Amino acid sequence: MRIQSATAPGTPGQPNEDFAAVAMPTEAGEGALVVLDGVTAPRGDFGCAHGVAWFSARLGGTLLRALARTPAPTLREALAESISHTADAHRTTCDLSHRRTPQATVVCARWDAARVEHLVLSDSALLIEAPTGLVRPVLDARLDEVRPRARALPAGERAAFVESLRNAPGGFFTAAADPSVAAHAVVGATPREEVRTLAALTDGVGRWTETFGLGDWTALLAALRARGPEGVIDEVRAAESADPEGAAFPRGKAHDDATAVLLTL
Repeated sequence: MRIQSATAPGTPGQPNEDFAAVAMPTEAGEGALVVLDGVTAPRGDFGCAHGVAWFSARLGGTLLRALARTPAPTLREALAESISHTADAHRTTCDLSHRRTPQATVVCARWDAARVEHLVLSDSALLIEAPTGLVRPVLDARLDEVRPRARALPAGERAAFVESLRNAPGGFFTAAADPSVAAHAVVGATPREEVRTLAALTDGVGRWTETFGLGDWTALLAALRARGPEGVIDEVRAAESADPEGAAFPRGKAHDDATAVLLTL
């Protein structure tokens, strides 16, 4: 098994709100990976004394431990449990009812000798490559479905519209303080012999494909293999710097935290 990973903050000197970790708890070829993308809060009070980076690290570590536990919970159960435990860690000091209480997107996978399970919540991505070279992206498209509806509104109403659909029926979901969102995660399983490579990506790396169009998901996986996660992040940074105002490639912010884990089974 080979594991490569890289992460970089969107702004040098500012906290990186992503989280990534891999665990291999046994010698029988079992393991798990977790990648989270903390949702940057707007300026001002968002009800938490700790911050998004703290939340991502706390939730990510708790989730990784839950995935490696025996007997094994389902991925949705592990996520729900981890959200509850993380909420309990700051429930007495912070306003967890605030709409922008710290939250994160989630990608996780767990494998054993028989199968590879996966879970994706919100706009991070998991790429699954078969031994034939076929690449299957696992995506939660609900935020992408909200954005065109927002663009149809006057500019001054778009942000409020998107916020109204955060963790709401008919909208999109992130891991915050309510464990019930785990039921909305995209989940599935693949026979182990049908999986050669996994690539877990925050949307800061997914920009390579989805924003800048440097290649499709298959090309992105090939780039991760050829140039490593750090090399791909460098390519994203170069594309961002060439269009700092987002004129050619519209996006929410010029630079974003970027994390990739490439795992060859």
